[in-house]
Amino acid sequence: MFAQMNEQDIQKLRQDYQSSSLLEADVAANPIDQFNKWFNQAIAAGVHEPNAMTLATATTDGRPSARVVLLKGFNNEGFVFYTNYLSRKGKELAKNPLGALVFFWGDVERQVRIEGTIEKVSKEKSEAYFHTRPFGSQIGAVVSPQSREIEGREELEQHWQEVEKELEGQTVPKPSHWGGYVLKPRHIEFWQGRTSRLHDRIVYKKVDNKNWKIVRLAP
Repeated sequence: MFAQMNEQDIQKLRQDYQSSSLLEADVAANPIDQFNKWFNQAIAAGVHEPNAMTLATATTDGRPSARVVLLKGFNNEGFVFYTNYLSRKGKELAKNPLGALVFFWGDVERQVRIEGTIEKVSKEKSEAYFHTRPFGSQIGAVVSPQSREIEGREELEQHWQEVEKELEGQTVPKPSHWGGYVLKPRHIEFWQGRTSRLHDRIVYKKVDNKNWKIVRLAP
């Protein structure tokens, strides 16, 4: 059994970042190109699940919630993920379509923060992605009432086994309550850890709904 760490022990946990730098002269003019460069470098560095990202949403009265989801695509339109539309995040996005993403790639001492509006992708795109998922994951999307209270794990597993048996050898129909979202960015920050906490922070701000302005923030 682990001993509980006291506040002083926790305060001693620190890392001095020295692996790289981020200068205005080195970044791409378009933040999606810059993200693509960093994303591929994270993959090359062996970062565990480089597509894992924290998604933050909020209720209409400002109560935030956050969770880790997986990035499933990105382009100049935005960043795509898939989930249950009836989940907590889905219900919050239905009323407040503003959200934020955070990628933290500790192995390369980098972080990316993205803010923007979130909307559903097309039904056709959701259908196409759903049928690329493993059979078990498709069944999971059918049987899980995501974010709702259930009696216990046994209930979930029993339902999963029933549906698996029923649909074995068949094409699993995509549930109507499951599909994709795309976050359309208006603010993207690239953070590179530097020594003595003098980190590099380069921000892209969307201007006139088309172009990007690049600025540096103090760490």
